[in-house]
Amino acid sequence: MKEQENMSISEKLNILADAAKYDVSCSSSGVERRGDGRGIGNSSRAGICHSFGADGRCISLLKILFTNECIFDCKYCMNRKSNDVRRACFTPEEVCDLTIQFYRRNYIEGLFLSSGIINNPTYTMEQLYRTVYLLRTRYYFQGYIHVKAIPGADAQIVEQMGLLADRMSVNLELPTAEGLSRLAPNKHRKNILTPMRQIQQGITQNKEELMVYRHAKSFVPAGQSTQMIIGATPESDYQLLMVAEKLYQRFDLKRVYYSAFVNVNEDKDLPSLPGGPPLLREHRLYQADWLLRFYGFEAGELLSEQKPNFNVLIDPKADWALRHLEYFPVEINRADYQSILRVPGIGVKSAQRIVKARRSGNLNFEHLKKIGVVLKRALFFITCNGKTMYPIRMNEDYITRNLISNEQGRRPSPDGLTYKQLSLFDDYHMGEEESQWKSII
Repeated sequence: MKEQENMSISEKLNILADAAKYDVSCSSSGVERRGDGRGIGNSSRAGICHSFGADGRCISLLKILFTNECIFDCKYCMNRKSNDVRRACFTPEEVCDLTIQFYRRNYIEGLFLSSGIINNPTYTMEQLYRTVYLLRTRYYFQGYIHVKAIPGADAQIVEQMGLLADRMSVNLELPTAEGLSRLAPNKHRKNILTPMRQIQQGITQNKEELMVYRHAKSFVPAGQSTQMIIGATPESDYQLLMVAEKLYQRFDLKRVYYSAFVNVNEDKDLPSLPGGPPLLREHRLYQADWLLRFYGFEAGELLSEQKPNFNVLIDPKADWALRHLEYFPVEINRADYQSILRVPGIGVKSAQRIVKARRSGNLNFEHLKKIGVVLKRALFFITCNGKTMYPIRMNEDYITRNLISNEQGRRPSPDGLTYKQLSLFDDYHMGEEESQWKSII
């Protein structure tokens, strides 16, 4: 405590910004709320201009912990109470000052604020509330604010925070109650789901109020999100997707974030991960999550108890298509929108453009390329005017090998053989070749 009294704000910032880097569930888009001219900042539906650190994590918001002190001893957490790490704690006024100073320098346009647990959950939530209340009322900050709801905190404070924050999130942490009990014995699933349900009900009620009273205060207008740690416990991809699907359905979440487990502690209950964090698995789960939210897929279609994990060599959409070749090839000039949307290499915008463009005449492969279809994937699953782009065999093994091979820019070989022997390690570099890290098509 004495060390903290002599610590500068800059030193605290270094400690508490670094301590926040493992929390990936910081979204900064999804709400339209302009400033009223009396304060500074605003929030746009298009979101904040993002920048990314070397590890690929979003750092566009001022992303900090209020404190890295914690009364809990979660085995996977760097900030657990049993770790000998340098501790720091902001005051509400210091967080406000940092936010305003960073904003005025055009470094950030919003704040992501989380915290370790000090004293108890309610006291911690009170400190977060006081911080955001000061930002909104004393500093008149009208920019984007995302705050973590602390499980176990008093429901009234969570409700008050919801009237000030744009987005709130409650981290699920681990996919199952068993994993939570083993690695985070101080946390309980009920305590996590309770504020999640409260926020959901508050959002629903607020929407009804706004329909009647246009000037009513908004409650968490950008919705809520959560995060699951991937790879710390032995759940399959199927179990993870089923949990995510239920969260979307039961709590109306905007996003479920997947965080590849990074082993920062030595503990017998944690996996050793000789290959490093499961980043490729995290990538595939994000792709599958995109399919759940925008492509009309269900978790039970993508995986099953008999096939519980994704093929890491290809994206989940192509993996599904290869196991359902009876639906293909799809004739681009006649198929309905939903059938076109399920073709690997065709995204939502491309499918919409196809349906619109073919009203003026039949489309060919050159048209599809201009529309934005990724033909190196789609060509195995479509026809234009009854013809494929190249001679294609509707055979799972043949298409799988060529899908992997054409990442090198090769055309499909007539005999179904590739010109390079496949290696299980090749795919670890595939993500680097994509222009968009989380592209699904």
